[in-house]
Amino acid sequence: MPNRRTITVHHARAVLRGTRRAGIDAVPLLQQAGIPPLLLRDDRARITPEQFTGLIRAVYTATGDEFLGLGAAPSRPGTFAMMCCASLGCPDLGAATERAFRFYGLFPCGPRFSLERHAPAGEAGTGRGEAGGVGGEAAGVGGEAVCVVRNDLSHDEDRFVAQCLLVVWHRLSSWLVGRRIPLLRAEFAHPAPAGPHRAEYDLLFGCPVRFRAERTAAAVDARWLAAPVVQDESSLRELLRRAPAALLSRHDYGTTVTEQVRRVLVPALRGGGPARLPEAAEVAARLAVSPSTLRRRLHQEATSFQQLKDLVRRDAAIAALASGREPIAELAARLGFSEDTAFHRAFRRWTGTTPGAYRTAAGGEGAETYRAAGGAE
Repeated sequence: MPNRRTITVHHARAVLRGTRRAGIDAVPLLQQAGIPPLLLRDDRARITPEQFTGLIRAVYTATGDEFLGLGAAPSRPGTFAMMCCASLGCPDLGAATERAFRFYGLFPCGPRFSLERHAPAGEAGTGRGEAGGVGGEAAGVGGEAVCVVRNDLSHDEDRFVAQCLLVVWHRLSSWLVGRRIPLLRAEFAHPAPAGPHRAEYDLLFGCPVRFRAERTAAAVDARWLAAPVVQDESSLRELLRRAPAALLSRHDYGTTVTEQVRRVLVPALRGGGPARLPEAAEVAARLAVSPSTLRRRLHQEATSFQQLKDLVRRDAAIAALASGREPIAELAARLGFSEDTAFHRAFRRWTGTTPGAYRTAAGGEGAETYRAAGGAE
């Protein structure tokens, strides 16, 4: 059973904003994605990546808009695919990025980007171009390449569009060159979110994230602009077949101690019998560090070994309940809980509801109550 990171319900609410603007009933879309409608009322609730991408597909179909009804104007289906086709014929990432930004610049209400190259500290001059212009030194050595979102995002009340534009730019760039491009930093003009989804930014971008910045942007090492484009139309068809999951689902790349610990813990929950998650000393040994070093490094990443054990169990529980097959008592035992009641208490603490209520609601019950309560306000 897969055990990928779950997603805060805040993002599901954000995706549905466009359907409200269009007057589309959100409940059938949530049911298509297997998301309990009542879950959207609890900030602690979480959903699986499969549920989230299923919701995006449902909203995409309902709105006929690649921006899910969240943009200043609709983007017709097929626009993103044509932009990708236009970029495939470029020799390197810098040229592909320039072409992609110019392509979207042809649409009056399309996304507006610019790509700037900043020279290394102490080096004179900065090459930059607007609406995709890369500047004369874009393929040079060192410095930063900065993707800047120049749209008026005042209508983006959940900041979802701002996130998605940067996430898709980064992951599409990585796909074009066939390698994960590390982000140096991400910055947003809006204030830091007040809710629990603040931590989602760190997971989405895997780099330092700053709020209340002068602009919304993300930076990579400028040397990546010279990386050759290695994809073709065949691989593009596969990417589009797996969209949006291929571009929006979060991936662990093993670049942090937190991710390395998760990779050790997750397989322990995939067996058929009761789980025994490794202790901290065992994990430290597998990572070739001392237990004290492991604790210190996790603390530097604002987490702890116990927190990671809880998160791995939480994500496995949500995924199992969403699939609807495993008996709750067996699930509790598989996750290492000695009693059903302990599992129920933990699940309520994680999500704000009980395992049984989550599974029942995922089957479609509670929709009328959700409507009567006013939807996903």
